Amino acid sequence: MPEEKYVAVVTKPVAAPQPGEAAFFDVDNTLMRGASLFHVARKMHQRGAFTLAQAAGFAWKQFKFVARGENMDDVHAVRDSALTLAAGITVEDVKALGEEVYDEMIASRIWPGAKALAQQHLRVGRRVWLVTATPIEVATVIATRLGLTGALGTVGEVSDGMYTGRLVGDILHGSAKAVAVQEIADAEDLDLKRCWAYSDSYNDIPLLTLVGHPVAINPDARLRRHARDHNWPVYDFRAGRRAATLGLKAATAGGAVYGLWKGFARIRGPRV
Repeated sequence: MPEEKYVAVVTKPVAAPQPGEAAFFDVDNTLMRGASLFHVARKMHQRGAFTLAQAAGFAWKQFKFVARGENMDDVHAVRDSALTLAAGITVEDVKALGEEVYDEMIASRIWPGAKALAQQHLRVGRRVWLVTATPIEVATVIATRLGLTGALGTVGEVSDGMYTGRLVGDILHGSAKAVAVQEIADAEDLDLKRCWAYSDSYNDIPLLTLVGHPVAINPDARLRRHARDHNWPVYDFRAGRRAATLGLKAATAGGAVYGLWKGFARIRGPRV
């Protein structure tokens, strides 16, 4: 039996489901502010898993992601670094880490408007799935805490209960999301023309065009133009938008680097 390229984890069945209908949400900058993987990296840094220089690199990529949207080079760089750092860590440790990351870093960054959209779909009987490049362990925690139907995420290879530092398949991103959602639709008898999809990134056009109701949330510049040209709904939950929030974003990134430095100092202890 071939290994799955992603995992579809059911966290909560939908009462009185609406036949054939579902909603699919991207996570980073769509359901929450920033990149969830950055917060996983930050938590690993707090545990002394890697150096200040590596932590600062994650913080800079997080700043660029919040300020300008998704960049594939940064996505792959963070993925490769995270895989290297994860080698030798147990599955149980990562699951526990995911719970901590949600409570300490992700819960406060969930966009209330995006959460309300997901809850509205649930109220009328639609299944709601997360579809994200985030590790499946973290995606599952987010879906569970928000009471969603389930999650699809990137899968790390496991041997003897520990991560090997390799992926099963590739990162669940771009066109891979469309493939994963099509497989879910086939398995659950969904009519994709009666389904919804939400994303912030132009890279998710394959997913958005797969469904009958594509929606842009906090879109990057290219997705905003595409949504406008195709008359797609656009929701922007970012306070102040663009230039008005650039100073805040810069301060947030600076604070993240400072916080990582303080955590590093605590791990190392005082110089002698």
